[in-house]
Amino acid sequence: MTGSCLEKLLKSIGIFLSAVGSNRYLIEFLEVGGVLTLLEILGLEKIKEEDKKESIKLLQLIANSGRKYKELICESYGVRSIAEFLAISKSEETQEEVQVLLDSLVHGNPKYQNQVYKGLIALLPCASPKAQQLSLQTLKTAQSIIGTTHPSIVDCVLKVLGTMHLEVQYEGKEDSSGWPKVGMRARVEEKKPVTKKSLDGSDEKAVDGIAIELIKDLVNYDVRQSLLRGLVALLIPSVKEMSKLQPKILTDSPILQITTHLPVFLQQAAAAKTIGVLARRDLSTAEEMLHMRVVHSLMAAMGNTDHSNSQRLASLTLEFFVQTFPVVEEHVRKSMGEELYQLFLIHGEDLYMKIDSIQADILTANEVNVAKVLELYGVANSSSSVVLDPGDLNQMTYITHFAEAKAQEDEEAESKE
Repeated sequence: MTGSCLEKLLKSIGIFLSAVGSNRYLIEFLEVGGVLTLLEILGLEKIKEEDKKESIKLLQLIANSGRKYKELICESYGVRSIAEFLAISKSEETQEEVQVLLDSLVHGNPKYQNQVYKGLIALLPCASPKAQQLSLQTLKTAQSIIGTTHPSIVDCVLKVLGTMHLEVQYEGKEDSSGWPKVGMRARVEEKKPVTKKSLDGSDEKAVDGIAIELIKDLVNYDVRQSLLRGLVALLIPSVKEMSKLQPKILTDSPILQITTHLPVFLQQAAAAKTIGVLARRDLSTAEEMLHMRVVHSLMAAMGNTDHSNSQRLASLTLEFFVQTFPVVEEHVRKSMGEELYQLFLIHGEDLYMKIDSIQADILTANEVNVAKVLELYGVANSSSSVVLDPGDLNQMTYITHFAEAKAQEDEEAESKE
């Protein structure tokens, strides 16, 4: 394994393993410890990257030979060795070959598919952006195959949103703003009605991150509540996180301060974007997040003068909630005040360039609590999709309306029984 012609040896073995009627050669290779040898090659520091890539290609041939061979690789602690190699590999071409191997191991391998799934989750915090990107792509496929989730996936995926490597978050094309033109901004700038296509975030110019794509799948599983709460929580960095970001004028340079701020604020901006994507896809998800005080958190993010992208994306997402739910519009208008609210209506995307420090403080210190209003009128966890409008309905109308809706639901349930 330390010879100068290792790559040629591995390629030669590959000729036999890929030949017609190669089953005899494959069995002979496995009987002399072929799988263990290939896995050991991946972990040796002195071996060149090109040699390790050939080792991965041989493992692909073995895995593609059938289920029992995939199980043999996994039984030999192969998932761990392969995942560790993906995390440390310096060649993107090699990393892509590893992704092909992991994808093969997750298909048609029911006995060990959970092991591969957990290995992919463990890769998400790694330092290599390419490894993160490939892991997220494979994890999306694995999630649909396995059908259940591991609790650790929520924290790992949310941390990925803080990456400074945008290729991990984003994949595809975007317009100049990086956001589909929807809601009030679409009407003001384009004078066109909002289409369903733009509302669900599927406009061809919209940017859907790899992480966001996975999150869109995960909200359909049992981690839905923790995932949504985690996203809303990211809109307001914790006191502990913010204490790390206090300016150190005498000890640190401005460049270092900006670099230190970025991960937390990138998470904040990505969370605002993700919430907007999820809310546009499904109104019931938007309603759930209202109970998590998402409006309060979005407004607080809009006041973050240290990160303009957080302000911009939070403003665009709040724009959707204001347009969709009159109860949100009522409370946002009251909290902002008429002057700031009119600025928000007209300059939703670039509001951060129009407001002064006092208006930013108003946003940061807002006390909007739409969740409390919904609970007060007995609509928490209601299955009704009716949009609330406190401007048109008084308290008694609220209570009567939802009492009648509940009675109607009960009658329908009884008739079905």
